Amino acid sequence: MAKKQAFGEQAQQLKAAHRKMAKVIIATKNERGKFAYKEAMVDQDEARNFIQKFKS
Repeated sequence: MAKKQAFGEQAQQLKAAHRKMAKVIIATKNERGKFAYKEAMVDQDEARNFIQKFKS
């Protein structure tokens, strides 16, 4: 069976609700000299900004 497809405003609202996400892993060095990793799920469009924030 095929899925029912919605048209018009309802379809646009559903599309807007589905955001593309990116999994970002940031590595930091702790005081013992070992690496610690932090994982975060962010919007795909905001991934670069998130990485730059943690780099500085």
